[in-house]
Amino acid sequence: LGDEMAGTEFIVRDSAGLMGLAALGAAACGGAYAWTLPVLWTAVGLFVPPPTNTPTRVAAWLLLPPGTPTATWTALTLTATGTAAYALAGPRGRHVA
Repeated sequence: LGDEMAGTEFIVRDSAGLMGLAALGAAACGGAYAWTLPVLWTAVGLFVPPPTNTPTRVAAWLLLPPGTPTATWTALTLTATGTAAYALAGPRGRHVA
């Protein structure tokens, strides 16, 4: 099948972080626009300068190799924050009758 393009750790880390961003997007903008934060962060991550310091490593966490502490902690923080925001607030625009 050829060489592995992305390892399991990389896929799990990035998926968890993007899920947290989607949950934050749903809590902030509603379910219909939950996609905006993951797409925006991905676009920004592609154009930041090389990740040589902490702010640029946080901005480019999606592209950093597995085992990079800054990328792992950024993904974990986004996952926890997004999950908590969605659990507490739910999707914006939801009406309870």
